[in-house]
Amino acid sequence: MHLNSELLFRKYALACVRCQARVLEIGPDTFPSTYQTTAGDSSIQWDTLDLHSHEKLTYRGVTEYSFPIPDEHYDIVLSGQVMEHVRKPWVWMKELARVCRVGGKVITINPVSWPYHEAPVDCWRAYPEGMKALYEDANLKVLLSTAESLETPHFKRYIPGRSRTKLRLILRAAYSVLGTFGFPVEQAVDTITIGEKM
Repeated sequence: MHLNSELLFRKYALACVRCQARVLEIGPDTFPSTYQTTAGDSSIQWDTLDLHSHEKLTYRGVTEYSFPIPDEHYDIVLSGQVMEHVRKPWVWMKELARVCRVGGKVITINPVSWPYHEAPVDCWRAYPEGMKALYEDANLKVLLSTAESLETPHFKRYIPGRSRTKLRLILRAAYSVLGTFGFPVEQAVDTITIGEKM
C-alpha cells in the first residue's frame, strides 16, 4: 500500500462503500487493511482473499483465477496493487465480476509508474483505456477510469515513479526542498477504475 493508492480510494471509491455493504478485498495489505480502516464503518462486512495463507483471511484463493466464493456474493469487489501481479488480468477480471452482484461495483487501483517489483511476478501496467477494455470484456460498465497522482499537489513539476512514502528519507527531504523551486519531484501514478456489473 502506498499513499497515492489510499488518496485515490478516498477521492473516488469511498462513496461506493456504503453502510452495511458486503465488501471483498483481494490482496489486503494488512488486517484490517488500509482501505477498511479508511472506510471506518463497522457495519460493513469486509471479507478478504489472497493466494498466500494468513489466519486472518476470509478466503484463500485456489488460483488467481478461481475464488472459493458463490456467484454474485458481494456488493463491492476491491483490489489495490494486485493486478500488476496477475499473469492473465483478462481472466482474473471475469472472476472479480463473477463474485460481484448485478448492480454491484468492481474497484481496482493499479500502479502505472512503479518500477518492476516481483511478488512473486510483476506483469502489467495499465492506463485507463486498457482498464476500460478489461472491464468491458468482463461485462462491467465503466463508471470511472483515471490515472492520477494526488500525493504532492503543492509542487510544480513531477516525474512518474514511486510513492514519496516509499522513498529513502534523504531523497524525500531533497524533493521537499528542491520541489518548491520547480525541480521535478518523483511521485506515484496509479489508475483507479470503478465498474458496475451489468
